[in-house]
Amino acid sequence: MPYRTAREAFMQGVRALIPLSPGVVPFGLLTGVMAINMGMSPGTTMGMTLLFYSGSAQMVALQLLHSGGVPLAIIVTALVINLRFIMYSASLAPYMHHLPKRWTWPLSYMLSDQSYALCSLKLSSGELGAFAHHYYAGTAVAMWLSWQLSVLAGVYLGASIPETWSLSFAIPLSFLALLVPGIRNAASLGAAVVGGVLAVLAINMPYNLGLVTASIGGVMAGLLIETVRKRPLSEARVHDVERETP
Repeated sequence: MPYRTAREAFMQGVRALIPLSPGVVPFGLLTGVMAINMGMSPGTTMGMTLLFYSGSAQMVALQLLHSGGVPLAIIVTALVINLRFIMYSASLAPYMHHLPKRWTWPLSYMLSDQSYALCSLKLSSGELGAFAHHYYAGTAVAMWLSWQLSVLAGVYLGASIPETWSLSFAIPLSFLALLVPGIRNAASLGAAVVGGVLAVLAINMPYNLGLVTASIGGVMAGLLIETVRKRPLSEARVHDVERETP
């Protein structure tokens, strides 16, 4: 049922994101701890977090900085890791392109895996109604605050967190929580399986190109399966038309 007011849609977006926050917090804590252990100041760490707003790209950039990587390699690697957001943006564009820039610019900046996963299916089904962008904004703002506060907590509390907590284990679990609800048909299942297999096989590719390879492979697999599934239906309709034609 479409939301009746912008406030209702926004708050529902916030509520939808809250259950995903426990998977974000360990990721942010690890990022904050890593930056401080490398000798970065709290101000520099938070400035980097605001500029990047991409946990995976930020962690890889920190690792490259720690190993003495050249600035150009760090920038290119971060861009490659974030190529998936181009696919996200292209998917959301039909539902957001009519908005003024005061909406599209901040919503583009706050795009995340979690917000996209929560909103993409609802937007395509039309169930969010006229206030769809407010729902998206609710998920985006809640996610942005969760990430910033998590990194800030890692900056100031990270040294007191015991290693036995194994915070890094929560990172893949958070992405699995996003993936499983989105598997609703053979195409999405095929895309998930192919993408996952390619990600494992290509894990040692340079510049984290394995992530991009897995993403492209998963998309192509999903499209291929969807095309194969629709072909018999199209042929059946043609046969029905031929039978009805005198």
